[in-house]
Amino acid sequence: MNTMSQNLPKHDIKDPNLADAGRQRIEWADRHMPVIRLIRERFEREKPLKGLRLAACLHVTTETANLARTLKAGGGEVTLCASNPLSTQDDTAAALVCCYGISTFAIRGEDNDTYYRHLHDALSSKPQITLDDGADLVSNLHQKETQWLDGVMGGTEETTTGVIRLNSMAEEGVLRYPIVAVNDALTKHLFDNRYGTGQSTLDGIIRATNLLLAGTRIAICGYGWCGKGVASRAKGHGADVIIVEVDPTRALEAVMDGFRVMPLAEAAKVGTLFITVTGNKHVLREEHFRAMSDGAIVANSGHFNVEIDLEALERLSKSQRLVRPLVREYEMEDGRRICVLADGRLVNLSAAEGHPASVMDMSFANQALAVEHISRESKNLSNKVYTVPVEIDRKVARLKLESLGVSIDQLTPEQDRYLKSWTEGT
Repeated sequence: MNTMSQNLPKHDIKDPNLADAGRQRIEWADRHMPVIRLIRERFEREKPLKGLRLAACLHVTTETANLARTLKAGGGEVTLCASNPLSTQDDTAAALVCCYGISTFAIRGEDNDTYYRHLHDALSSKPQITLDDGADLVSNLHQKETQWLDGVMGGTEETTTGVIRLNSMAEEGVLRYPIVAVNDALTKHLFDNRYGTGQSTLDGIIRATNLLLAGTRIAICGYGWCGKGVASRAKGHGADVIIVEVDPTRALEAVMDGFRVMPLAEAAKVGTLFITVTGNKHVLREEHFRAMSDGAIVANSGHFNVEIDLEALERLSKSQRLVRPLVREYEMEDGRRICVLADGRLVNLSAAEGHPASVMDMSFANQALAVEHISRESKNLSNKVYTVPVEIDRKVARLKLESLGVSIDQLTPEQDRYLKSWTEGT
């Protein structure tokens, strides 16, 4: 094993001997992340995060590793833990510790107690800035680990579910430090949520089941940016796509995008594959399981494993068994079988490798620049949730276009004046 030093940082990982394999995969991902690489090169020179303690609760994947490397290059003292027990890549965790000297607490398949112990380990670093994917760090800081709250100047949040939780905290007046919602950056949710989730969700389902999507009736619960991405990719595979929504505007958009829209009670009777991407709880419930046909497959691509009411499914079933490594079959009293993928956890990370590196490049570029923004502006920020500053969003888009070899036009001085003027008419 080629480690950077025998004096390793604090960690809890599965096997240090996986480090070399992890480093190769991290370097492969880095080839497809030109924006974060450019930021890392600047951070290396300027050290904008020098001496700052950063705690990150993110999916421990090769793409996240390149974000962590970038933050460390900027002078930050980084501690990383997993934001989902089944999304950790053990070789990546090993490489972070042994090859890059980044304190990491993550083991694939860790139980609930270990998960929360790892959250504690990350918070024990007494962070000044937090990076979250689902808001578990922030939640723990505000409820269980309050002794470290006063030292935190700000944080970032990566995903829709986390932003929902943080907005709720802000509305109730309990949020104790400012948060930048990276998820709300245009270069994040328009691309990561749509193209990343769209591809990686179907990738996970196909890897877990070897299912032919062409001709399959797929009911997608939720038509936000993630749902739109999954629906678009499923349609491209030739699937018969049904959309389930509670928001009338999104439902109307789905109709005009050419999809059938119906209540879940009706979709449950005709669908053969069900995918939840809502960020809400118990979307698929007992009444839906009772209506599903024999052989129905259920998967979740929302952040937490609460979208499928697994307790209800267990109550309804007389037996269960693992029929493939990530496919659990529940047999109902009437003989019908319903299969749940990856125990209802994020199927794109539990059964596959998550989003492609090239799309995470933009998301994590926003993360890195948002952390830099907080380090400079925290004293001017209130305890609320902020969107990513527009100049950061546009900078990420510009750097991504440059990396793709794409040039765009600029407004002429006349056009610029016209757009800022109200005096000119027809």
